[in-house]
Amino acid sequence: MKVLILAGGYGTRLSEETGLKPKPMVEIGGKPMLWHIMKIYSTYGFNEFIILAGYKGYVIKEFFANYFIHQSDVTFDLKNNKVEVLKNSSEPWKVTILDTGQGTMTGGRVKRAQDYIKNEPFMLTYGDGVSNINIKDLVLSHEQSNSLMTLTAVQPEGRFGAIDIGSDNNVNSFAEKPKGDGHWINGGFFVCQPEVLNYINDDTTVFEQAPLRNIASESNLNAFKHNGFWQCMDTKRDMDNLNKMWDNNKADWKVW
Repeated sequence: MKVLILAGGYGTRLSEETGLKPKPMVEIGGKPMLWHIMKIYSTYGFNEFIILAGYKGYVIKEFFANYFIHQSDVTFDLKNNKVEVLKNSSEPWKVTILDTGQGTMTGGRVKRAQDYIKNEPFMLTYGDGVSNINIKDLVLSHEQSNSLMTLTAVQPEGRFGAIDIGSDNNVNSFAEKPKGDGHWINGGFFVCQPEVLNYINDDTTVFEQAPLRNIASESNLNAFKHNGFWQCMDTKRDMDNLNKMWDNNKADWKVW
């Protein structure tokens, strides 16, 4: 099953980094966010990726064009113009990078991959979110649901700590970054039947709007509830927190 990753947006809320690169190429622990997402899928045996690029997509192409040699021990014989790879530690990935246009909406980007998806189920996620989700359990949930699509539902942590105040106005306890208000949100990590593409009209279609709503109205949208770690990278604060977790060996999404 191929994995599609949305990687073409401008990332305007992370403009400190995205002036030079697309958001999925912002580094966490010295590696692009995109790499971390791919490692999650690869851990569960999914190694064929279609990157839906747009804004500064050439940065993604250049990363993978040089990836093999950057992951290897190499001898350069300058006199004879030869390169010998001594030891390679790169992943067994097959990566297709599609230029889906700078102004194309999320649905339009997915639709642009139709010729590569063909008539097969596929997975889809955003290029700015990581999780310790069990991908095989996600796929199994989708298959057992007989739905057109499965999305991963998550409950993100709150932005701030909370305090418990008693009736006498005394503070009883503190809770550091508790879960949100109990509502589930769309965390990405989709599994889709190929018919999902029929719900996308053109480049202006936002995947999260009409397609998801119409599929849900037909009772064809399954939710896989993930109670574990999930974090998106919307802002510099998010980026800094993820880097801090990585540096302190507390990167819960590191399942490899």
